[in-house]
Amino acid sequence: MRAARLIKMVLLLQTRPSMTGAELARELEVSERTVARDVLSLSEAGVPVYADRGRAGGYRLIGGYRTRLTGLGRSEAEALFLSGVPSALREMGLADAASAARLKVSAALLPELRDAATGVAQRFHLDAPAWYQEPETPALLPGIADAVWDDRRITARYLRKDTEVERELEPYGLVLKAGVWYLAARTEGDYRVYRVDRFTAVAPRDTGERFTRDTSFDLPAFWAERAAQFARSILREQVTLRLSPAGVRQLPYVTERAAAREAIAQAQAAGGPDEQGRLTVTLAVESADVAYAQLLALGPEGEILAPPELRARFASAAHRTAALYYR
Repeated sequence: MRAARLIKMVLLLQTRPSMTGAELARELEVSERTVARDVLSLSEAGVPVYADRGRAGGYRLIGGYRTRLTGLGRSEAEALFLSGVPSALREMGLADAASAARLKVSAALLPELRDAATGVAQRFHLDAPAWYQEPETPALLPGIADAVWDDRRITARYLRKDTEVERELEPYGLVLKAGVWYLAARTEGDYRVYRVDRFTAVAPRDTGERFTRDTSFDLPAFWAERAAQFARSILREQVTLRLSPAGVRQLPYVTERAAAREAIAQAQAAGGPDEQGRLTVTLAVESADVAYAQLLALGPEGEILAPPELRARFASAAHRTAALYYR
């Protein structure tokens, strides 16, 4: 346990010019006193850790010291090779670079760990696109990926509905969601999301200038927030339906999951099931047409109560279905 902590401390100091005792303690989940003892142990072992005194002081490695990767264990090596998404790397034009990096890491591993890459590849594979979709790589993706890596401003033309618009963008990050690529970019001081396949032209600014990245920007957190906002924004209508216990279990699998779970939780808090065990919920939906297509999957486990027009459509569908079986 302590040996792993010491290795992590060295790796942390390799990636940053200097770290305070408080920062190291937070990263290593120990006290600052333990950090001081560990630094002393590293110094005694020949690792050149230097302590800067004073209010702005901290710990740093001197002399360009670098450790080798021979401290990796099997599970760590396997996790490293598992972390890539081959199809995504290929689409961004990084397949060759990733392959070279894996070869270099493999060469640095102990001989008994060098089969980690093959072992992982034969046991785990990530297939990002959704079912029943033919994935297409946007032609402009590699150029956008280059701009993301280089923090380089770009001039982009983008299809918004039926109109092509031009924007000056600071590309912050790429997200692959169910086979579709999205760009998170800053424009006019605001962060926005763009579908990469809707770009019609992308070029670096004439000056080739780089932008200063906001170090507080957190891509996973930004994407989670915007995805949740998008899901809420398209649910503009409401449907009231009465569910059997089986319908309650099925609802999150036939419609927007978060909306379904919220509707069920609210109904249970408001009084719960009736005497027949059926739960009446008010569900946020995108539209009546979308609700019709989704909620038909419930069959007899869900009864539409409102709006009246949608209930009438379900009643008609039920009559037509019954006519097919009872002639």
